[in-house]
Amino acid sequence: MTRRTRWMLGRALAVAALLAFTLFPAYFMVASSLAPARSVTGTEALLPADPTLDNYRYALAEAGFLTYLGNSLLVAVVTVAGSALLALLAAVAVSRFRFRLRTTVLVMVLVVQMVPLEALVIPLFLQASSLGMLNSLLGLSVVYIALSLPFAIWMLRGFTAAVPAEVEEAAYIDGASWPRMFWSVLLPLVAPGLVATGIFSFIMAWNEFLIAFAFMDDADTYTVAVGLRQFFGQNTTDWGAMMAASTIITVPVMLFFLFVQRGLVSGLVQGAVKG
Repeated sequence: MTRRTRWMLGRALAVAALLAFTLFPAYFMVASSLAPARSVTGTEALLPADPTLDNYRYALAEAGFLTYLGNSLLVAVVTVAGSALLALLAAVAVSRFRFRLRTTVLVMVLVVQMVPLEALVIPLFLQASSLGMLNSLLGLSVVYIALSLPFAIWMLRGFTAAVPAEVEEAAYIDGASWPRMFWSVLLPLVAPGLVATGIFSFIMAWNEFLIAFAFMDDADTYTVAVGLRQFFGQNTTDWGAMMAASTIITVPVMLFFLFVQRGLVSGLVQGAVKG
């Protein structure tokens, strides 16, 4: 065996080990969700001899995860749309216009991003309570939009600043109004940034637990992250149902990522051509 062959074999083994280490938690989750309740916590969960969908039926039909999925999907969609629109407008403002305290605004946006979420729960809860936004999916969406805006503004600021001003000037010379230039020229060029910020906002809204747990007291308004809590009892844990619910939760995230991945690639190509 030559030195090159040994090096290629070693690299292949290293990649295989890394993939196995990365994918094993996902495999264990799916396999455990298919195992009978009596064998979920044992070694039989790795290779269930009698796979069953009882855990999925229980999670969807009796544990109310269809409702939780709908709630989380609504909150995530509103969060992505609201944060993308507001962040894009703010990014255009700070990258294209010169105004007083412009640098201060950018620094404050960065400082807000550094504040731990745990330090914001009580102030946000008191403010939401005074505004009547508790137990409201719309109120929770507004909070998530506010939390995702700092990162989204900084991300989109780089994309908008990279667009040459001459492109906008050429559109104005051709007779385009500002809304027309914004929609037909600037928006396609910053589309990859919108996709990137959309991924961040969606995952944050989908997986966030602390604020949703503090804001929501009614089971009909639970998100999927809060809904998982019901499988943990004081002395026992329904591992099969929890693994089934966890598997269900990951499916929308995977589908969303596959969808926006194609949009990200097309946005990059479109932006390169138009730039």
